[in-house]
Amino acid sequence: MTRSELVTQLMQLHPLLSQREAELVVDIVFGEISRAMQRGQRIELRGFGVFSTRLRAPRQARNPKTGEKLLLSHRKVPFFRIGKELKQRLNSKQSKSALKS
Repeated sequence: MTRSELVTQLMQLHPLLSQREAELVVDIVFGEISRAMQRGQRIELRGFGVFSTRLRAPRQARNPKTGEKLLLSHRKVPFFRIGKELKQRLNSKQSKSALKS
């Protein structure tokens, strides 16, 4: 699902929202998740999952164009852990029968 599809779905579920308001809601939610991750905070959406950051260790890499060796410093990467409720929904019998068709 793309951002625009999410906005459209939100407008269908809440007909009183204009497109501009629905876009603003989506932008605020994603913006707050991004800002919290930048601050190193953990974001937990019950029934959906947890967004957090992980620290990758420094490592040696190579520039594929020149072959020059580089030392990459430690870096933060985004991490998502699926919630129990969402995992159960994805692995329900109904989902499995839909995949077989």
